[in-house]
Amino acid sequence: MSDQDEQVPVIPLREAPGERAAWGRGPAWVIAWMLVEWLLVTNALQPSSRIRVAALRAFGARIGDGVIFRQRTRVKFPWNLEIGEDCWIGEGVWFHNQDRVVIGHDVVISQESFITTGSHAHRRDMALITRPVVIEPGVWVTSRCIVTGGVTLGRSCLVSPAAVVMKDVPAGRIVSGNPAQDAGARFQPQPRRG
Repeated sequence: MSDQDEQVPVIPLREAPGERAAWGRGPAWVIAWMLVEWLLVTNALQPSSRIRVAALRAFGARIGDGVIFRQRTRVKFPWNLEIGEDCWIGEGVWFHNQDRVVIGHDVVISQESFITTGSHAHRRDMALITRPVVIEPGVWVTSRCIVTGGVTLGRSCLVSPAAVVMKDVPAGRIVSGNPAQDAGARFQPQPRRG
């Protein structure tokens, strides 16, 4: 290691502020949720979407009618989750929601996608920073996408497979890539008749 390398600081992680501040509930409640999540939500051997939804609601999630939650789904803090009616949440989706995640009706979030509201400051202290995610009605987040805190996915937009979304997406647009870039309109205008 050179002298120049030794002059670059290392952030002491045990001093990083903010982790428990994002819990929003006491330790006993968080531990109870972790157990219920493990048994009833992420458990691949538990086939019932209704049981998953009931467990999430019991811990404060606001979930509309007709929502399907597949196996292996993870929800960090259900009290920070709101989902409208008739949504499909695919297998292995992870809501790392240290802040609010609000999802409109008729939204699809496909397999293995990751929605996160928390990150760490790229400063000297690695402080936790949380910002909500809003997913408007009709959005389709396809498989293995990442959506980061502070993002709004506009009405009926489409996030292509494996895209990393770090900024707002306008209504009706398709985004793809890392970082996600505009790839065109999701719907073509219909010709007027008559």
